[in-house]
Amino acid sequence: MTAGRLEKKPELLAPAGDLERLQMALHFGADAVYLALERFGMRAAAGNFTPEGLRAAVALAHARGRAVHVTCNTLPRDDELAALPAALELLEDAGADAVIAADFGVISQVKRYAPHTALHISTQFGVVNSAAAAALHELGADRVVLARELHLDEIAAIRAKTPPTLELEAFVHGAMCVSFSGRCLLSNYMTGRDANRGQCAQPCRWEYGLVEKKRPGEVFSLVEDGGTFLLNSRDLCMIDHIPELLRAGVTSLKLEGRMKSAYYVGAVTNAYRHAVDAALAGSALDAVWRREVEQISHRPYSTGFYFGEPGQYTAASAYVSGAEVCAVVTGREGDRAVLTQRNKFSAGDTLELVTNDAPPIAFAARDLRDADGAPIDCVPHPMMRFTMPLPRAAAPFSLVRRKMA
Repeated sequence: MTAGRLEKKPELLAPAGDLERLQMALHFGADAVYLALERFGMRAAAGNFTPEGLRAAVALAHARGRAVHVTCNTLPRDDELAALPAALELLEDAGADAVIAADFGVISQVKRYAPHTALHISTQFGVVNSAAAAALHELGADRVVLARELHLDEIAAIRAKTPPTLELEAFVHGAMCVSFSGRCLLSNYMTGRDANRGQCAQPCRWEYGLVEKKRPGEVFSLVEDGGTFLLNSRDLCMIDHIPELLRAGVTSLKLEGRMKSAYYVGAVTNAYRHAVDAALAGSALDAVWRREVEQISHRPYSTGFYFGEPGQYTAASAYVSGAEVCAVVTGREGDRAVLTQRNKFSAGDTLELVTNDAPPIAFAARDLRDADGAPIDCVPHPMMRFTMPLPRAAAPFSLVRRKMA
């Protein structure tokens, strides 16, 4: 890994749309999480964090030796900037480890109001060359999140031509955007929701048809060349290529998904934790972890732009998934696990236990009991508390899921 001048262990960076997702990310091995306050983050519809919630999140992460990066990566207008100094002072006072910014005005405010917090430059900035990366470093950036449109050899070239004190972060898994580094005007134009201010309506995922001007309401399907989802993109998956990313000099491996479920965050973090550890040990990736990324909700995978053009997927925009979460472990009572329900299941169903320290284990659900200890045939109610035996000991936030046909 000499070409990349890797100075320290790489960071696995996971999304935390809310407290439950943050807890999942930490449990399944994230070195750091990225999250947002209720303003200035690119995922306005995520749960996000209140000031009190941010303080609690930072305390929780730091107690486990993990880091918290706070996104301030929208492109705010002047009337929105008035609230930014207080937000930056809050996250510095709370002990956040880094601010992720995409706008020169915001960057200048970060250096003024959060001077002791690391500055990370968002992928929204569109860094595609070493000159831009070095210039941002001179302006005080500790890290740049590289544009998603870079090839792997271009990343290696940027690493070779920039100071070793500048960290490089790159997305390795999750949704891709049809626009350059997420800078999209389509949502604003079609719905009035500005993607650059965290409100993307994702019109690139819509099914489009052809309408002739003199025949209003008569929609013709556009399927001859493969599909009608003309702008839909594939999802990124680089789990098979962690060693190449590390050799290129990537400092932080970023998982997309602040709008995704807690199960998604837990499962994808778990898979990539094992992939990164295998790469650092010089071991081949166990196929079980490659299969794990097929169990979470996703569109057809590609390797993004790392090895060439990823291509669009125009046949459909629906997600596919190999499994659904049935319950989350919350504790233990004697030899029985205590869980809360996420999807209905019944005694006799074949399930899988997903922990952070072993491959998934299949087992048959049996001896289900409600919160009062009474036997039950099924677990029908969302967030219902119940107990059952598991095939092995499982810590809180371990997952019980069911494979889907």
